[in-house]
Parts: sequence; C-alpha cells; structure tokens
Amino acid sequence: MNDTPIIEIQDLHRRYGKQDAVNGLSLRVQPGRCYGFFGRNGAGKTTTIKCLLNLLRPTSGIVRVFGLDPQRDEVAVKSRIAYVPDSVAFYPWMTVRDTLDYLASFRANWNRDIEVDLLRRFGLKEDQKAASMSKGQKTQLALIGAICPEPELLLLDEPTSGLDPIVRREFIETVIGAYQSGDPGSRTVFISTHLISEFEGLIDEFTIIEEGRELLTMEADAARERFKKIRARFAQPPARFDLPGALSVKQSGRELEILANGTSEEIISRLKTLQPEDLQSESLSLEEIFVASKTLIAARA
Repeated sequence: MNDTPIIEIQDLHRRYGKQDAVNGLSLRVQPGRCYGFFGRNGAGKTTTIKCLLNLLRPTSGIVRVFGLDPQRDEVAVKSRIAYVPDSVAFYPWMTVRDTLDYLASFRANWNRDIEVDLLRRFGLKEDQKAASMSKGQKTQLALIGAICPEPELLLLDEPTSGLDPIVRREFIETVIGAYQSGDPGSRTVFISTHLISEFEGLIDEFTIIEEGRELLTMEADAARERFKKIRARFAQPPARFDLPGALSVKQSGRELEILANGTSEEIISRLKTLQPEDLQSESLSLEEIFVASKTLIAARA
C-alpha cells in the first residue's frame, strides 16, 4: 500500500514584500480523502493552492504533491490533477463544445459519458459562446472540464461561487460524490471554501487557517465528537457557577448554552446536579467549529 501523502506541506512561507500571506503552514492530505481548507478571505488559502500548482514560488518551506516537487516535476504533477479557481475565464469566441474539446486535447483520458451527464445536469448548451455565459455558467463549465479527466487530485478554490443554491446542492451531493466513488480510495478532493455547511457531509478532515497560520487540523468526525453544544433550561434563572472546560457560557433568562471542548460529559454531570428541566447536547457542525475556531484554539490546551 502506498502511504505517500497526496499533498504534503511543511513550514510553508509565502511573503509579499513585508507581508506574510502564508506563515509556517504545515499539513498532510492522504489519498482518497475529501479535505476541507477553511479560512476567512485573505487567510492565505488561495496563495497556498497556487504554491501547490507552481503558480507561485514559496519564499521558504517544502511543498510536495504525490511526493513530487511541483517546481521540478511540474508536468508530472499537473498531468494528474485538475484545478478550478475561484474566478474562471475562457476564450470568449469559443463555444461550450469548443472549450471542452480544447481542454480534452491536453488530457490522456476524458470521460465523454461524464461530460454528457454534466452538460445535462447543468443545462449548458454546447453552441453557447463563453462571451455570453454568466459567472455561474462559466464555473459549471470549469467544473465539467475538471471532472471529465478523472484526475487523481481535484483542487477546488471556492468551487460553488456564483452557482445558485439548487445547482450548488446538485454539484456537491452528486458530482463530487460520484467523482470519488468512481475509484474509492484513490481520488482525492482538496476544497477551499467559505460555504462550509454545504460540504458538511463530504469532508473527512479539515484545516482552519488564520493569517497564514494553522489554527486547527482534525478529522471531521473527531471534531464533532469533541466539540459539543449543551443547552440547559432551569425552573429559575441559575446562579453563577463554574463549569470547568467550558469554552463559553451564554445565559438567557432560565436557559444556558455552553460550548464544550472535550469535556461535555463532565459539564453535563455538573449540570444534572442543578436539576434542570431540560438538558440536551449536540455536536457542533464544521461551520460552527470554524466560526468559533479562535475560542476553540485558545482553550484547546
């Protein structure tokens, strides 16, 4: 079994003048994973992806894709990947048909069945010229061009930007799912997105970055197990009391909402001694974990 990471980044720095866009980032992506790369605008996500593609040269650090150096082995790396940026453009005089044939000419493999299916799903007309296409339609065309070669690694930077909610759901649930299930364990997806909730069911592992630094890297299931939201309602507004391990405590009249970092059982046990009328616990979603990430990290230790 080949356990070489599909992506490996070690202590990556990328500086623009005196500004560090990426500042000491490290991560590893194993084969067959759907990996989420989360961060606010300007956090360094796109810069990191461009370093993977050799569109930018790192200031320092190590970047490997399939165990190869994207600078030294650029053709070998790029022949095995597909990339959809957050803003796409095509030759304006080309039709959808021209564009797909043009993209296919650079690929050793091109699945025409997938192409036909995706054109139908997205409702794109083959004779439409790129110049008359909306932003969402261009994104759809780029996604078709990325998936039809059936690459080993699919790099997506805000892939659903410009798509309407129905098309986004169709793409996420059907297209990406079908891409990975076509060769389970071998096809890897690396998604940079702020629409975290829409990818909730697909993400296996994720990294949250802020100002070019890693804040948190976890398996998605482990994160949901660790970070909990606890709600308690009492007959009377509770007096102030300590809840060791609570990340935050919000009180609204007779109700408490607590965020827990791996200490939910202890907190629930303590709350039960206060005889609440109602007591519930649920896992935080990945989006909630992202929103609360600075609080989570501050209390992680």
